[in-house]
Amino acid sequence: MARNEQDLLSTEIVNRGIESSGPNAGSLTFSVRVRRRLPDFLQSVNLKYVKLGYHYLINHGVYLATIPVLVLVFSAEVGSLSREELWKKLWEDARYDLATVLSFFAVFVFTVSVYFMSRPRSIYLIDFACYRPHDDFKVTKDQFIELARTSGKFDEPSLEFQKRILKTSGIGDETYVPKAIMSKENCATMKEGRLEASTVMFGALDELFEKTRIRPKDIGVLVVNCSIFNPTPSLSAMIINHYKMRGNILSYNLGGMGCSAGIIGVDLARDMLQANPNNYAVVVSTEMVGYNWYPGKDRSMLVPNCFFRMGCSAVLLSNRRSDYRRARYRLEHLVRTHKGADDRSFRSIYQEEDEQGFKGLKVSKDLMEIGGDPSKPTSQPWVHSFYPSRSSSSSSPP
Repeated sequence: MARNEQDLLSTEIVNRGIESSGPNAGSLTFSVRVRRRLPDFLQSVNLKYVKLGYHYLINHGVYLATIPVLVLVFSAEVGSLSREELWKKLWEDARYDLATVLSFFAVFVFTVSVYFMSRPRSIYLIDFACYRPHDDFKVTKDQFIELARTSGKFDEPSLEFQKRILKTSGIGDETYVPKAIMSKENCATMKEGRLEASTVMFGALDELFEKTRIRPKDIGVLVVNCSIFNPTPSLSAMIINHYKMRGNILSYNLGGMGCSAGIIGVDLARDMLQANPNNYAVVVSTEMVGYNWYPGKDRSMLVPNCFFRMGCSAVLLSNRRSDYRRARYRLEHLVRTHKGADDRSFRSIYQEEDEQGFKGLKVSKDLMEIGGDPSKPTSQPWVHSFYPSRSSSSSSPP
């Protein structure tokens, strides 16, 4: 019998006893019953969604318990009355028992107020901006390989490997790289990192503030994420200093969180806006290409050279109800999961030095498979919800 068929069956010992007659008299006897195993509900049902349903039930238990009771009481009271009799009864009660009517009205207003005040605040995406560098930084794939060759940092096998990666990567001929990476000098310096960071971040934010007509001093929450380059003072402090933002701004600088840092930044900004009414939040996402440039021979570390390019995005979020009409989107659902406990996932992208001492990002061959695993248990029940509530007809492409 095949192994998977055995897993579907269960055994049970029945009819234990001692043989009383025959050649086997006095020996122990028993029977074995074989039947199909009950389904393993722990595997077939994801208990995460049971927990979500239970959490929803607890949060709304007061309404689920009181509203049906009130409806039943009201129906029993007025169900036998005609419309004229109902109005007559209400008028008489209002005339002779005004205290009861006012008390009921006060309880009703209080209940409605508590309901609306306890609802989560709506978070709106007002607009976004994506920085596009000057054409002086633009390189085609062929120009990229030629500049890498003339820089003298790569041997011929490394150049051929990068050329093959570029051909199959989907990278176009209108991407941008810092000029410093093609020089013979070391480009992975704090000076070059700060220069690139200020160029892309301020470029994206200038465009965002111009499009939204929001002053930098109006921003109450600032979240900046950059995985590789994390100087002191932080990138968020650079932005606050450049735009002279207000002193009570809530600023956060996320580092080392990879490609998911943009979503994590939005999640953090959402939580801050839920706790701070009538505020704006800006989420800045970027990566420093020059500071992470790898000049060695390890092929797993050469891959980021081919994929990462200059760029930055800035998103303006708001919890002000007055921004509903001009918002592009409303944040409905945000689902997060973390696979860091799995060693294979933890080391799928790993920053370290190679045998020559060059620092770089080592990318695992299993990255695409590992990257898709976390989305499987979380995305399927929410697919129907991942649609914007409203999109502006005048929106421009990024």
